[in-house]
Amino acid sequence: MDLNAPNSMGTIIGVTYEGGVVLGADSRSCTGMYVANRAKDKITQLTDNVAACTVKVAANLVSKNMLQTGGLIIVGGWDKYEGGKIYGVGRLGGSGTVVIEQPFAIGGSGSSYLYGFFDQAWKQGMTEQEAEQLIVKALSLAIARDGATGGIVRTVTINSQGVSRNFYPVDTDLEAHTSLLDIWS
Repeated sequence: MDLNAPNSMGTIIGVTYEGGVVLGADSRSCTGMYVANRAKDKITQLTDNVAACTVKVAANLVSKNMLQTGGLIIVGGWDKYEGGKIYGVGRLGGSGTVVIEQPFAIGGSGSSYLYGFFDQAWKQGMTEQEAEQLIVKALSLAIARDGATGGIVRTVTINSQGVSRNFYPVDTDLEAHTSLLDIWS
């Protein structure tokens, strides 16, 4: 096995809702075409009220070159002054590292399948349950369509109550459709 083979990404998502944030990620980790881990946890708690999702950076997380290797981080957190916030951290061309606050952020190899879906499905003022369902549905769609995304869906919710973790098996009955927007019901 070539340890220097390109790493596949997977898919990560962060969503704000009325009382906090929900972060989500698939659990597949690949080296080249080899699935190295089917149950990797891509969501790391950084403090009592902040967590980060990462793709393609596990081996380089402590490296100063982490973001130069195509890595992406979605950071989400909650505090009593600002509420829930999501930030996308990554590279923007030759401009260096950028940090952008967003109501939701999507990253990784499965993200291209999800932008139109999120444009239609995300809404301001969602409940915690709606935000969690949105992430589970979106990651199930990415798993169904992206070869580098797979395994189970993990979520982390951060709000005034603290941090809670969940995981969900993939929706194996998800059928292929001509439009991702047809699936949301």
